[in-house]
Amino acid sequence: MLGGPSAEREVSLRSGASVAKALRSLGHEVHELDPKDGPGSWVLPPGTDVVFLAMHGTYGEDGTVQAELEKLGVPYTGCGPEASHIAFDKVLTKKRCLEAGVPTARFAIFESNKASWPVGWNPPVVLKPVRQGSSVGLQIVDRVEDWSKSLTEALRYDTQVLMEEKIEGRETTVGILEDKALPVAEIILLKKGPNDYKTKYTPGASDKVCPADFDAATTAKIQAAALGAFHAIGGRDYSRVDIMVRPNGDPVVLEVNNLPGMTDLSILPSAAAIAGLSYPQLCQRMIELAMKRSTKKK
Repeated sequence: MLGGPSAEREVSLRSGASVAKALRSLGHEVHELDPKDGPGSWVLPPGTDVVFLAMHGTYGEDGTVQAELEKLGVPYTGCGPEASHIAFDKVLTKKRCLEAGVPTARFAIFESNKASWPVGWNPPVVLKPVRQGSSVGLQIVDRVEDWSKSLTEALRYDTQVLMEEKIEGRETTVGILEDKALPVAEIILLKKGPNDYKTKYTPGASDKVCPADFDAATTAKIQAAALGAFHAIGGRDYSRVDIMVRPNGDPVVLEVNNLPGMTDLSILPSAAAIAGLSYPQLCQRMIELAMKRSTKKK
């Protein structure tokens, strides 16, 4: 399943095309299904053994399609409905992290663009729609006078906006596969500005280094924070966790991506390759993990 109705549809189509190509190269019979109109708009091909979810954003990552597939009794890749719902909601993720003792940034929640600048906060801060992925709607507020405009823009994408302290440091992300942390990747911005949706998907705007250049102790702390967040949301099979690393080496979890990008150039496949899994092997492993939940008789 690829594409879907979200703001991340185009990236999802690219992820899905890469996965389909890889699975066909292994000899699997693959059907590409695009639920572009969301719930109730699609039917699985007869005899489907497993669904590879290559969708991002609303509907694909928020637990909705997972719940529909649960009702059909068909195994699918990635997290279940509840964990997906939690991971896609940045506030729920933060609350789970706090309960589990996983380090995360200080935050506040806003639901109205009439809200005043919060007492006790100083810029810069980051505004994010609570339920969007790929940094859709992300705003950096460097001056109090930009607050109202930035809050209004962020609220275009959801009814709630998360405000976080802007963490100064290095931006990293850690893939999780089979309850193990993959090599840490660092995101390097090549152009000034936030790492928003446009930056992430504009060639030449950013680069990644994997494995990231951290000492062994710091690498272990980052990977432990990633696994801690993954466990806190109840994740299974695989995910990718975005983490800022302060200058002193302390990790700060930003969010969990329960269906991370799967293009040939995406970070999770790159990290898996360094860990010894080719792209087709990674896709095969994801299928095998899902098939363990099959109720079909062998």
